Amino acid sequence: MEPRKMSDSRTIQTKLVLPPDANHLDTIFGGKVLAYIDEIAAITAMKHARTPVVTASIDSVDFLSSAVVGDVLELEANVSSTGRTSMEVYVMVHSANPLTNERKMTTESFLTMVAMGPDNRPTPVPGVIPESEGEKRIFETAPARRLHRKQRMEMEH
Repeated sequence: MEPRKMSDSRTIQTKLVLPPDANHLDTIFGGKVLAYIDEIAAITAMKHARTPVVTASIDSVDFLSSAVVGDVLELEANVSSTGRTSMEVYVMVHSANPLTNERKMTTESFLTMVAMGPDNRPTPVPGVIPESEGEKRIFETAPARRLHRKQRMEMEH
């Protein structure tokens, strides 16, 4: 199976923060952001594996700042590393005020997605090739995240 470029899986989504998405402080619900992150991670992993996927874990979510009603969320994701049947997906969420053009990083997350074959069992995925400096940096730090994930799973079981 030929490896694929990291940029081939890149996915970008734009969402408007509306009143039903927000809490009593007019900031977006964290759960809503998590749903957006899970959705874009699945799309990104499917683009890479070219097969259906399931979420195995949301490895980390760092809420760095909040988005408010009226802000535009910009989600960007790509497959950052692969295992035999799994893919680590890196998701960044920025918020932007469309009136002032102020932009800030709101959330950063790593998820593990597993490719599913026609028999609904995990199926092998192609490797991933980083090209840009940013892609190489995130690719090179993936083994440490994988080890941490494995250690965390062993502690929980």
